Amino acid sequence: MRPTPCPGTLPGVTADDPEVGVGPHPEPWPDDPRYDKELLASGDRRNVIDAYRYWTREAIVADLDRRRHPFHVAVENWKHDLNIGTVVRNANAFLAAEVHIVGNRRWNRRGAMVTDRYQHVRHHETIEDLVSWAVDAQLPLIGIDILPGAVPLETTVLPERCVLLFGQEGPGLSSAAREACEVVCSITQFGSTRSINAGVASGIAMHEWIRQHVAG
Repeated sequence: MRPTPCPGTLPGVTADDPEVGVGPHPEPWPDDPRYDKELLASGDRRNVIDAYRYWTREAIVADLDRRRHPFHVAVENWKHDLNIGTVVRNANAFLAAEVHIVGNRRWNRRGAMVTDRYQHVRHHETIEDLVSWAVDAQLPLIGIDILPGAVPLETTVLPERCVLLFGQEGPGLSSAAREACEVVCSITQFGSTRSINAGVASGIAMHEWIRQHVAG
């Protein structure tokens, strides 16, 4: 006997099948400009929450913009860091206002799992460019790295409006980035390795901001 389809999958599709989403929308179709007629007709297999099924990308972004949180995320990209896709995906999950990529413009989008379609991403050539933008926006830079003098993230009160700044995998924050930060926070670890993956660190830091300013 064929297993029962999982919620959110197409009719007749099981949990072992790669295709997920919903099939064509039953007629009559909703009379709402947010809906995409092509998706209504053929089905919506995108990686979006159920509330956004059949919506156009523009409508989804507009709705997210209405609810975005006032923190930003920045990451240095001097050596084509492969973690940037994960940072963008995390920023989408925690509804960051914007992601700022400092350094090389090109980055591997595979890790973002197409969330970059819904997340605002801005490029800065240098850390000085980012600092200038942050000063104009009146947003302090909060570094996240394991450095001498860094304070524990879990005991630090994060500003509601700020930029969480991450270095790239390996070297961490550049010296120019460190000097630009109002404070540098470290994530307390208990194992044998010196550091954790930069993409993972970004998720922890963003969730800590959420815990302080939203979840409470």
